[in-house]
Amino acid sequence: MDAVGLQPDDTGVELDVRKRLGDFRLATSLAIPARGVTALFGASGSGKTSLLRLIAGLDRPDAGTIRIGGDILTDTARGHFVPPHRRGLGVVFQEARLFPHYRVRGNLTYGMRAAGRRCFDDIVALLGLDNLLARFPATLSGGEARRVAIGRALLTEPRLLLLDEPLTGLDEARKREMLRYIGRLVREVDIPVAYVSHEPGEIAAVADRLVLIENGGVLAQGPLDELLARFDLTPHLGGFDAVSVLAATVERHETDYALTDLALADGQRLTVPAVDEPAGTTLRLRVPVRDVALALSDPAATSYRNRLHATIERIGEIGTGSAVELRLRVGGQALRARLTRKSLAEMDLREGMPVVALIRTVAFDMRL
Repeated sequence: MDAVGLQPDDTGVELDVRKRLGDFRLATSLAIPARGVTALFGASGSGKTSLLRLIAGLDRPDAGTIRIGGDILTDTARGHFVPPHRRGLGVVFQEARLFPHYRVRGNLTYGMRAAGRRCFDDIVALLGLDNLLARFPATLSGGEARRVAIGRALLTEPRLLLLDEPLTGLDEARKREMLRYIGRLVREVDIPVAYVSHEPGEIAAVADRLVLIENGGVLAQGPLDELLARFDLTPHLGGFDAVSVLAATVERHETDYALTDLALADGQRLTVPAVDEPAGTTLRLRVPVRDVALALSDPAATSYRNRLHATIERIGEIGTGSAVELRLRVGGQALRARLTRKSLAEMDLREGMPVVALIRTVAFDMRL
């Protein structure tokens, strides 16, 4: 039993489908684990939303199978198809699609199951809906309406939550607000989430796994940090091509300096601009490769507050002629750095060498 009383399936989603949409052909095999957030990432038109609609049962594949929790939802060879309302999935689209004639409370309780009644108050509190229950949808902001839509989906006791570009159309302030709520949601509601987006910042903030989709097929899938560290995927990662993602836990806040101290899993520390999260909260930090410098030993005097002891795992070309890219291992996490070829030669850097990664405190992308 998790924090809000929902029960996850022991297995996730397995999908192997083919579908033609005009001139576009979708041919995809992928897996969504039973825990955590799996992001479907790709350019507009790559097939992300089409895959989500097939999982939800809103469209039928031309051929293939879809399973969840060991149950077959679609099997074209056997003529088997479970309709959307019997799949037990929660779906939130780009538009909230609330009932305009129901107040927020009525929208939340529409279709609510027994488990939803037991955890109604918890979900309302989790999504910050306490003060919205008596209002009509027309009076809600875009972010508030999306939160109501997510709450309504959770209260149906779903086996899987599908979020289709949930931040589309929101301004930056509302996006930050929504990401805080989604981050809280994925920490406290123990069901798998499939998150469709083409925005790297959103995915870095919430996802555990990444499915990289290109031209209707899966180019790669796996843990987010592992895929971001693969040099062979760099040309296909869009806005992800120049960042690393590090997980760290809030230790304490230096209020006098508007800073927050974090701890990595291996015990090393980071200092970042202040974040409004309590001690013990796990954060996902985007680190641009351009902001990672290297030293052969701990410098005696420098303005870099963040000095991570790392090992060079791989050195690779990036096609510019003047620069090389390095993949570093920091504890169990990967960190990328980009140097000139001249710096590489002058420092005589080689794979397997210990180095110190220097990262400016202001370098961390704390916007999302």
